[in-house]
Amino acid sequence: MPTATQSTPLAPLTGPPGLPLHPGSHVRDAHRALCVMRATVEAVPLLRRFAREAAAPWELGDEVEEALGVAVTELVANVVRHSGSPDVAVLLTTTGTTLTLQVQDTGRWRPRRPRLPGDDDAACCGRGLQLVRAYAQDCAIIRTAHGTRVAVTLVADAVIAQRTVAD
Repeated sequence: MPTATQSTPLAPLTGPPGLPLHPGSHVRDAHRALCVMRATVEAVPLLRRFAREAAAPWELGDEVEEALGVAVTELVANVVRHSGSPDVAVLLTTTGTTLTLQVQDTGRWRPRRPRLPGDDDAACCGRGLQLVRAYAQDCAIIRTAHGTRVAVTLVADAVIAQRTVAD
């Protein structure tokens, strides 16, 4: 289970260092939700459920909730597979029709092991960030000596438009 959760209205956003704030982020209807868990395989579906349930009352629509589910799944899976971090944090912030997802770890990037004879050639791996970027209006990856933070911006109208073009 999550070790920390919270969903509260925001005061004016101060944002993490190095990440730009969205214009209009001081609006009255802004919200945030935070969850920190051990970076284990079990964290992937739990954090996906946390994110979707936290975002549901914000009424951003099914398309944004679907995009959020995909993004959380891929980004948390990357932390579990590649970072070596003991923990993973998921922070959601919303203003109007814009949702920002941040996934942060305290590990160091570890490349995926090379394919070995006998590996399933049909297995789909290595496409997670491509999927996230396909849904996102913006995706920033910030690597530091203290870990990695990925910030993804989902905008209701943009997610719907991208989905319509893909169909």
